[in-house]
Amino acid sequence: MTTVKENEEVWDTKVQQFHGGQDWQFLDNFVEDFSVTTNALGTPKVALEASKEALYNCHHYPPANQEPAKSSLAKFIWSNDYSLHHDRLLLGNGASELIDLVIRSAPLGTWKPGPWDVQYKEYQRSAETNGRVILQPQDTTPAKLTCIVNPCNPTGEYKNIVDLKHWIGNNVEDGGFVIVDESMQPWLSRDFRADSLISQNEFIYSLYESRQVSVYIIHSWTKIWSCTGLRLGSVICPTSAHCDVLKKLQVPWSVNSPALAFLDAVVKDTAYMEQTWALTPKWRAEIIEKLKALSDAIVQAKNDEGYAWEFYGKSFLSYIWINMKSKVVAKEAVAQARAAGVPVRNGSLGYDRPTYVRVAVREPSKVDILINAWDELGRD
Repeated sequence: MTTVKENEEVWDTKVQQFHGGQDWQFLDNFVEDFSVTTNALGTPKVALEASKEALYNCHHYPPANQEPAKSSLAKFIWSNDYSLHHDRLLLGNGASELIDLVIRSAPLGTWKPGPWDVQYKEYQRSAETNGRVILQPQDTTPAKLTCIVNPCNPTGEYKNIVDLKHWIGNNVEDGGFVIVDESMQPWLSRDFRADSLISQNEFIYSLYESRQVSVYIIHSWTKIWSCTGLRLGSVICPTSAHCDVLKKLQVPWSVNSPALAFLDAVVKDTAYMEQTWALTPKWRAEIIEKLKALSDAIVQAKNDEGYAWEFYGKSFLSYIWINMKSKVVAKEAVAQARAAGVPVRNGSLGYDRPTYVRVAVREPSKVDILINAWDELGRD
């Protein structure tokens, strides 16, 4: 069973930000990883085969211009008018590399996260590493650099496009940078583009022209297409000139050949996306129903409604953020899930939320293993 010590051996917590997704390698009885927010359908097979085929060319450098994968992604993002925006798009070795590139290129000054209670920590890690003054989410002062994860990981909170644009306008200084992480937004529906900043090119241009505010849109594609080991991310810059600045900072051949081949193929797999939009909300609702039954059993055993678990996140998302109301119960839940070979995300490590766990949406037979592991949870 994975221990905190083993997690600390993977992450040098003195200098690195803790992330989940490491437990599986320590479990002899590993069944399924509920600790990461990847797609429950698993890795798309056609794209995986394309990636494997690309290994036969590993004696060649990958294309320095990231083509044809970059153009294929641009078509996926913008459809017919992709050529108008293609030069604003840059691929990276996961979103993490691009987060760091944008933050390094931003003007010095304050940094503020989105309004959520807690969000993905890589933005703050990079801001702190680059010596920025950190503001709290509740601070109403506009910042020189603002970063919002929307939908929020891990809490699942979400601003629609109207509210998001309003929030951007009020939370960044003139001449500042805004990074919007929309990695989980494509789960919304087949119409996700309409409620995304990728559809708001005029707004982004106008904000830069009127206030010199630079808006960057980050995507980690490794979650929706379940390929975290390949490292695939992209950033949409406010202008092609902004993109050129990032290219100067980025090391050559940042994205390897198998990852580029995977991306070129996966954006054309429409059947996979349709299945994702159909099954994810269905399976998520079923998991919550089973978790509520566990919560009800605890409430009955304790004879106290204060022990009722709270479930957070939009219905389309690939994860559930759960407040188990007790540090002891949450710790026990993490341990029992690991013991059953189905690790969940510990809210204490990295997020400093010791009563919370995050559970990924997974197919029903794997969910039953987790539910059985938690059958007697918190009743003593």
